[in-house]
Order: sequence, then C-alpha cells, then structure tokens
Amino acid sequence: MRLTGMTGGAVDSPIGAAYDLLGSATGLLDLAQAAPPYPPAPEMVEHAAEVARRADGGTYTEVPGIPKLRRAVADEIGRDYAGGVAERDVVVTAGCNQAFSLVASSLAGPGDEVVLPLPFYFNHDMWLRMAGIRPVYLEPGPDLVPRAADAAALVTSRTRAIVLVTPNNPTGVTVEPGEIAAFAELARRHDVALVLDETYRSFRDTTGPAHDLFADPQWRSTVVSLHSFSKDLAIPGYRVGAVVAAPELNREVLKLMDCVAICSPRIGQEIAWAGLVRAEAWRAERVREIAGKRARFADAMAARPGGFELLSCGGFFGWVRHPFPGRSTRDVVRELAVEHGVLVLPGTAFLPDDRGAVRVSVSNADEAATAVLVERLAAAGARGAPVSR
Repeated sequence: MRLTGMTGGAVDSPIGAAYDLLGSATGLLDLAQAAPPYPPAPEMVEHAAEVARRADGGTYTEVPGIPKLRRAVADEIGRDYAGGVAERDVVVTAGCNQAFSLVASSLAGPGDEVVLPLPFYFNHDMWLRMAGIRPVYLEPGPDLVPRAADAAALVTSRTRAIVLVTPNNPTGVTVEPGEIAAFAELARRHDVALVLDETYRSFRDTTGPAHDLFADPQWRSTVVSLHSFSKDLAIPGYRVGAVVAAPELNREVLKLMDCVAICSPRIGQEIAWAGLVRAEAWRAERVREIAGKRARFADAMAARPGGFELLSCGGFFGWVRHPFPGRSTRDVVRELAVEHGVLVLPGTAFLPDDRGAVRVSVSNADEAATAVLVERLAAAGARGAPVSR
C-alpha cells in the first residue's frame, strides 16, 4: 500500500516549521504567524453563546452559507466599494485559504497556468502545485508593487487566472486602485479571471475603496474577490471567509465545497454576521490599533537596528532585509530564534529563491515588544553573520 501521498512535492507549512523552533528557544518574541492579539468583540461573543444554546446551533447550514451573512457581506462590499454586489454573488467558505483553493480548482486544472506575483502567499503557491497547476511568477517593481504591464508578457493560451494579494502577505504592499484596474483590463482582454485576495483590506492606510471594479456592471465576467474574517473580526479559529464572484463560477465552487466541507461552521458564520452588523465601532478601533503598531514599527526600524532594513510595511506585516548577504535566510531565522529570542518567517517561504528578507508580523508587536525587537536585532547584527547548520 502506498501511503506517501500525492501532493506534488509541495513544501511543508512554513508556519509549522517556524514553530518547530519553539522547543529550543526561551523568552521568545513571537512575530511569526499573523493573528489578532485581541479577542472578538463582546457583541460577537454574546451572539455566539446564544447560538450555541439553540437547538440548531450545531447543525449544517446551506452550502453557500446562511442567507443573512451572505446579505451582510454583499451589503458591506457594495457600500465600501461603491459597487453592485448581490447575495447571490457571495459564497461563505471555511476561511480564505479554502476560498482560494476552491476558486483555483474551479478555474484551472493540471497543465493550466496562473500568474502569481512575487512574493507569493505560500499557501497559494502550494495549492496550485498540488493541483498540477503551474504558477507563473511575476516579478514586482523596485517598490515591490506588481504591475499589469509586466504581467502582460506572462499571459499565454494556458493562463486561467491572475492573482493579486492586496494588501500583500508577506510584504504589506497595497496595490493602488488604478493598478488593480489595469490588471482587470488585462484579465478581461485575455478572458481570464482576476483573483483578488483582500484578506487585509480593512487594514489599509486609507478609508477609500480598495478598487472600483465592483462599480462596473460587467465585473462578474472577470473579477473574483476573496475575503477573510479571521483578521478583521479576530476569529481565525472559527474559519469563515467568502468568495465574491459570478453565480456561474460560484456554482462550480459549491460542488467542491459540498465535497470538502459541506459548509462553513455554523457558529463561525453566526459570529461573523454579528461582527459585521453589530460591531462596527469595535472594528474601527482595531483598525486604528493595528495602524498604530505599523507606524511604531516603521519608526523603530528607520534606524536600521543591527543593519536590518525595513523594505515595506502594511496590513499586518513588515518585510525586512537582513544584514548577512550571502547567508541562508533560513539559517538567519533559526539563529534569531535560538540565540536572540525573535521568531519571524524566512522570505524563502514566499519566494522561489533566497532574497535575504524575512517577514515580521507587526500585528503581534505592541510598544514593549517593538522595543525588545529593536534591542535583539541590534544584538544579532552586532554578533555578525550566523553559522550555517
């Protein structure tokens, strides 16, 4: 019996690999996984308790999600983007990772191609490879922003989609509305999908619309927007995300959803609904809190402690170049954790090669943690290049 699996040689989760270092490190400053450091809003917790006591509190929901949540998602996106989105355009998923996986497998199959800007979100690359879909990497500009003009040369007869993550994970870079529109025009011209992962859309440095694509009555022919409530509502363990797309694509997504999970957990859907309709003030305060952390982190890194250089910062993340050119970034990350008590993710988790960068989850860094980080980076830089192991 063959039990080795058929995952196409996909790498192990970088998050899991990072936390494997915990056994050999003490007093660790955990800036690896991006997770809200605060609990959900009280209104959400109270509603979850009410639902849990109901007779139907643990039952299946409709495969596309509970109607009131789908309506709330459609209403919020229509308001925030000044566009037209209907309940029928929304499918609730068990998190945004599942949303991407279901959409990718609905759009493409073995031998097809998907344009994936660098640095990529590692689960996107992993899923495409496991599904036999070829990721075609788009190099960003010097400012780390991907550009439609560069992507044009990568589109072939095998291309099925172009993916953008904005604000980006891992760099935090936000693609401006005009550039997103250029990507949409490129996708429309070649009759492929533009898949926008907007997990961190609430954590931008502006309250303006992330893009104006939903204002176009023809948006359903091109645009697929993916959303997560893990960060926005501080419920990563409840597993709630959403696909916003044409009903025709959603019909294919639902076939896969029914086989994989049947539906997103009811309790998660209910608590997400409460967050959308009852916790607006709480959400706004959390956005301000994360913005404050980003600003404090950027200010602290301006002095390049230990030679570590901040390349970009946005959403939940900082993208930092380490001061050890020619050294393995994985070794740098291991040394930071074991010798200096700082846990970050290597940039190699998000790239096909080593470009000397690490991802810092700024959302985890309050004022005290930021001060500790600066001290430890300075010590790491002063010590010199780590020894390969």
